[in-house]
Amino acid sequence: MPGLSTSARKVQECLEKMGFQLAVVEIPQGTRTSADAAKAVGSSLGQIAKTIVFEGRSSHRPVLVIASGSNRVNEARIEELIGEPVVKASAEFVRKATGFVIGGVPPIGHAESTTIFIDEDLLQYAEIWAAAGTPYAVFKLAPGDLIKMTGGSVTRTKSSIDQ
Repeated sequence: MPGLSTSARKVQECLEKMGFQLAVVEIPQGTRTSADAAKAVGSSLGQIAKTIVFEGRSSHRPVLVIASGSNRVNEARIEELIGEPVVKASAEFVRKATGFVIGGVPPIGHAESTTIFIDEDLLQYAEIWAAAGTPYAVFKLAPGDLIKMTGGSVTRTKSSIDQ
């Protein structure tokens, strides 16, 4: 943990408090996009658990979708799941709701209570990689750990374009 940036350290501490023996690593070349992350950690694009934050159009509640890096999220499906239209959240909304910047939003440790959906396609991998608080930090985990740590609902989230 020494040497981790403040946000990455926050994620590491959250993981430890939750009882997970997982290590946050910071990667100098960055992991802002799924493709960057996959290249940096030597995984397939599908193994990257990318986080996308939506905002309920009328409720203004945050909805976090953790999708396979190779998939596009079907916004209509998310609207169906939460019962209201959504908009892709602004950088300011993401920071306020999660406490983290776009490109580094982890699956845990959010500033506000967040509805979480997990892309069923992530479950096909033995290990996946998630953001860890900054566009330079990630951690490796099993899909089962992702479900346990987030309490998220596993569902089909990908766009029909990806099928």
